[in-house]
Amino acid sequence: MHFKTYLVEDNAVIRDNLVGFLEDVADTTVVAHASTEKEAVKWLHSHGEEWDMAIVDLFLQEGNGFGVVDACRNRRAHQKVVVLSNYATADMRERSRQLGADAFFDKSAEIDQLLAYCEDTHR
Repeated sequence: MHFKTYLVEDNAVIRDNLVGFLEDVADTTVVAHASTEKEAVKWLHSHGEEWDMAIVDLFLQEGNGFGVVDACRNRRAHQKVVVLSNYATADMRERSRQLGADAFFDKSAEIDQLLAYCEDTHR
């Protein structure tokens, strides 16, 4: 059974590449995606049982990923929230953790770690 992933990424090229990568390599199905904070929060709340992992970029077309992460605080125990960003500073990682993110990966340097995390979480 495929792991169901929700992707919050506003860059269409990056989003398409991530969808292909996740579906081909990480044995996951990307069930939907959003490019704004408002759209992501609305979908996550109205589809509460339809995702296992949310992968969230911090800088979005409107709003930001911190608001998305914070909106997932009351998720089910099996649901994971992962931040994937080019801005992988210690402050960004800590703020994401404080808001409830389960993991944080650097978009440009930690894709292999993201894949390993997906595989470990799916087992």
